[in-house]
Amino acid sequence: MLQAIELTKQYQQQTALEKLNLTVNPGEIFCLLGQNGAGKTTTINLFLGFINPTSGQALINGLDVAASEDTRKYLAYIPEVVMLYGNLTAVENLDFFSRLAGFRYSVDQLAAFLSQCGLQAEAYHKRLQGFSKGMRQKVGIAIAIAKNADVILMDEPTSGLDPKATSEFTATVKELGAQGKAVLMATHDIFNAVHVGTHIGIMRQGSLVHTLSAADINAIDLQKLYLETI
Repeated sequence: MLQAIELTKQYQQQTALEKLNLTVNPGEIFCLLGQNGAGKTTTINLFLGFINPTSGQALINGLDVAASEDTRKYLAYIPEVVMLYGNLTAVENLDFFSRLAGFRYSVDQLAAFLSQCGLQAEAYHKRLQGFSKGMRQKVGIAIAIAKNADVILMDEPTSGLDPKATSEFTATVKELGAQGKAVLMATHDIFNAVHVGTHIGIMRQGSLVHTLSAADINAIDLQKLYLETI
């Protein structure tokens, strides 16, 4: 569903991403680790089409992101801070963004999406301006589910979440993988990467240095490898 082929991004004399080769198949959750400036967010932005590559390709469902706007219909994006309308309720936000994607759902269907993401029922009709970050992330995931996106891109989605919210978020992402979604997540959270990911990549200075199966490494060994790499 998602593939980078020799994907490169340069800014004048600075290389932000160098010849990235990466594949995320349906049902896989690929976690990208690395320091700030390692190339994680650049990778996400290239797949989103926010920036164009200097060379190489970013492919979604076989389509080149830089050449086709059709890739957007397969994508959902969950950033570090989910940008929603604080003066609208959770249901109203979900309804609004679903309609933008061409979907119309009943209130019961919208509530079912929110329930699937673990949002408490008493919050469905409350304005988001009073929501915690964890609650806003759940609405963001509900939007991705309602959009029926095959590929979900996440940039530091657990940053600032408390342990309970992180655990709930992890369970929801695992469920997305079980549903056959292809998930690419940029994160600093080594321990969460082991728990949620099927594959883990470690980036340094724009290059993907290591690619691992999450089943083959524990958090302590991953932390050691990460520290040795950066």
